[in-house]
Amino acid sequence: MGIIKVENIRVFAYHGCLKEETKIGSDYRVDLEVEANLQPSAKTDNLADTVDYVFLNRIIKEEMAKASHLLETVARRILDRIFKEDKLVTKATVWVSKLNPPIGGDVAKVTIKMTDKRKK
Repeated sequence: MGIIKVENIRVFAYHGCLKEETKIGSDYRVDLEVEANLQPSAKTDNLADTVDYVFLNRIIKEEMAKASHLLETVARRILDRIFKEDKLVTKATVWVSKLNPPIGGDVAKVTIKMTDKRKK
């Protein structure tokens, strides 16, 4: 097995429960870690034998573009698409962070972390 990380993906999106958040938008950071068998690709040197991180980045950007009230909902959508669209991924963890959240204080970010494994 092996791990592929795509880190510090910066996205501007419109998530939140406050009406202002869905109109003004905010900056977000997404980090992703996936587990897969990387031994075949290490031997073949073929992109088709591994998890393409360009594909992972595209899924994150597409799902972050769909406005939601909760970061948990966005994280769940990201995980669902990864497992649906790439059969090599056996486990994935996603961190979705809202930078400078409007929660009445000097807070750098709020992060939710969600992990899931492929159902057998």
